[in-house]
Amino acid sequence: MTEQLQDIKRLIDQGDMERAIYELTNFIRNDAHVNDEPYYLLGNAYRKMGDWQQALNNYMEAIERNPDSPAVSARDMIMDILNFYNKDMYNQ
Repeated sequence: MTEQLQDIKRLIDQGDMERAIYELTNFIRNDAHVNDEPYYLLGNAYRKMGDWQQALNNYMEAIERNPDSPAVSARDMIMDILNFYNKDMYNQ
């Protein structure tokens, strides 16, 4: 992992999602040959903000770039949560 990605990971761990997303977006934009890791980290940042759709989009991009990415288990976790949530149960 590059030093820049390590710094971004620290931002996520510290709860500074907005800055992490900004930094990751710039990192991806400036590197044409980016691997799966920045997308996985971006998915984590969006997940922690509660933006499930953006998290899934980024996890899927990470998986497309590397089928063995840790994004596979993160995507599966979100899908389990979303499949468990049943709106009809709260709106009878």
